[in-house]
Amino acid sequence: MALYEYRGRNGNGEAVTGKLDAASESAAADLLLSRAVIPLELREVKVRQQLDLASLLRSRVRLDELQIFTRQMYSLTRSGIPILRAIVGLSETTHSQRMREALQDVSEQLTAGRTLSSAMNHHPDVFDALFVSMVHVGENTGKLEEAFMQLSLYIEREQETRRRIKAAMRYPTFVLLAVALAVVILNIMVIPKFAEMFSRFNAELPLPTQILIGTSNLFVHYWPAMLLGLLLLIFGIRYWHRTEKGEKQWDQWKLRIPAVGSIIERSTLARYCRSFAMMLSAGVPMTQALSLVADAVDNSYMHDKIVDMRQGIEAGESMLRVSNASHLFTPLVLQMVAVGEETGQIDQLLNDAADFYESEVDFDLKNLTAKLEPMLIGFVAAIVLVLALGIYLPMWDMLSVVKGGG
Repeated sequence: MALYEYRGRNGNGEAVTGKLDAASESAAADLLLSRAVIPLELREVKVRQQLDLASLLRSRVRLDELQIFTRQMYSLTRSGIPILRAIVGLSETTHSQRMREALQDVSEQLTAGRTLSSAMNHHPDVFDALFVSMVHVGENTGKLEEAFMQLSLYIEREQETRRRIKAAMRYPTFVLLAVALAVVILNIMVIPKFAEMFSRFNAELPLPTQILIGTSNLFVHYWPAMLLGLLLLIFGIRYWHRTEKGEKQWDQWKLRIPAVGSIIERSTLARYCRSFAMMLSAGVPMTQALSLVADAVDNSYMHDKIVDMRQGIEAGESMLRVSNASHLFTPLVLQMVAVGEETGQIDQLLNDAADFYESEVDFDLKNLTAKLEPMLIGFVAAIVLVLALGIYLPMWDMLSVVKGGG
């Protein structure tokens, strides 16, 4: 659902303007025609969140809280409880401050006569475009409880995938942080003591030792500049990532990270297949479903690929042809799409493709630690080698000098 501003003429030829909620621009035009208004101009209005100190400090809605909400809404709507009463009841029992504020506003809009999907559309930080569109379809088809059930299962799978990825990355992250802390302590407390000892002999130091002493001097004498540079680098990267070009470039790079990029890619493709199948089974037109799924994948690089697929379908090409041209899918998934188009069961075949991707992600996550261990061992070994050579080579030289002098 989106908010559109329109300008048109009514049956008497008078100019009329206003705003309305619709799933797409074509749906907004059809709605105006049903009201005997000829649309002359339609423009989507982006709903802007009011940015203040309170909005910056308040906590965001977690995925598990949203999953609980959808499960509760399914149970309440299936039991025949009115939507307004269900929303008011959940707003009083939820533990999330942001969810409570959103549900209270939704209940007020429902009381004013707006639909549930239109009310949710005013809180995009809580209910994304895919969520709102599924609710909109459920309202129009009289199957709102089924829409909430599908959303609950979708969010549950998404939550499980994220949990597995975090669990798999916990060990490598801990090792890298421990190594970084050890390097800082060595450069600040240990290496300066050896540098002072080596300076007494006025001997020519080997290259590894010179490197260690140089880095130690940086840490000891220029740590404020290094800290400032690190902060500037972090803020610079965050600013670059928030730009359209930076976000797209990073989303493309992270798909190529060794050992991890393929997991991220297949997890994103599983989300695409699952959400696309969910939209098609709910009766959403394919082009509109692709637009919504492009936002749901949460990857700017894949977003553009999916938008290109939608444009290809609008130009009259088949789903198989545009999927093949996107270079996103494996041959097995392309065969599933081809069979789905031939049999008219593309939503079921997309669910099968999502199961296929999720099984691969699950297998790779179980073996991720085994893949990363050689890389971590090699990285730690290189650091230990430089430290050992930098410290022990001068000591061997001094020992040989002492023996020669004796």
